[in-house]
Amino acid sequence: MKIVVAGGGGFLGRPLCETCAEDGHEVVVLTRGLPPGESAHEAGTGVPGVTRLGWAPDGQMGPWAGALEGADAVVNLAGESIGGRRWTAARKRALRDSRVLATRSLVSAILALPHPPSVLVSASGVNYYGFADQSPKAESAAPAGDFLAALCVEWEEEAARARRPGTRVVLLRTGLALERSGGVLPQLALPFRFFAGATIASTRQTVSWIHRRDWVELVRWAIKTRDLDGPLNATAPAPVTNRVFSRALAHALRRPCWLWAPALPLRLALGEMADTLVIGGQHVVPTRALELGFYFRYPEIDQAFRAIYQT
Repeated sequence: MKIVVAGGGGFLGRPLCETCAEDGHEVVVLTRGLPPGESAHEAGTGVPGVTRLGWAPDGQMGPWAGALEGADAVVNLAGESIGGRRWTAARKRALRDSRVLATRSLVSAILALPHPPSVLVSASGVNYYGFADQSPKAESAAPAGDFLAALCVEWEEEAARARRPGTRVVLLRTGLALERSGGVLPQLALPFRFFAGATIASTRQTVSWIHRRDWVELVRWAIKTRDLDGPLNATAPAPVTNRVFSRALAHALRRPCWLWAPALPLRLALGEMADTLVIGGQHVVPTRALELGFYFRYPEIDQAFRAIYQT
């Protein structure tokens, strides 16, 4: 199988590419680290292995587009991290363009191919559902109206243009992906390591999470599952409250969790980003994955943290 991955060098993309290569698939990673059209085989990945191919995700096709011809699947993970800096107007434009324009480039190439891939798995996020309403959200739930929800809607609409006879589009709404080597977990765990772990703001907001290994397997499953089309919640079956999440993390690290961080200082420090990424929560359930028979290796938060920290 030939799999093309945009954004394959990140926290989620790299283990996905490595796992697919280990299974004997040909993996092409679209990267901005090389001039558009220039390729380089990654040392140590074998044959077919992983090949890096330069591209420019600017909303247009380029010399890289031919790599999609004959591909069995395209996985779109391109997009700048939504954390780290305040959401100024310029930052919001960068977040939007890094997602929408990259997706537009991929879709333009797919639509121009005489033999398009059988599936496009395109990233989105659980922020699609917003954070004000804590009722459980299956894939059929309506989007919210805040900045990230609107961005997810536009992102998904761009990806959906690739749908045609013979080409499925899976919209991967990922929750908080957990692994000790990257993502947000090292930052969340750091205060606990110094005996300063805290429950943030309301103790009742819901954390919709997924172990990174389950996320990798879910993407591979989505590529192979021909009955799957449309949105797919990439979250574990058992979301938890912030209190439960914090206590489970503290237990795995053998640390106390007795502090509480109020919301107001976080809002003053982070602005709009605080409500969406830190204070707010989403109660998201993987209804379609469960209905179609996907097996979660780590369905419970305690299981996930035990595996991550080997406790």
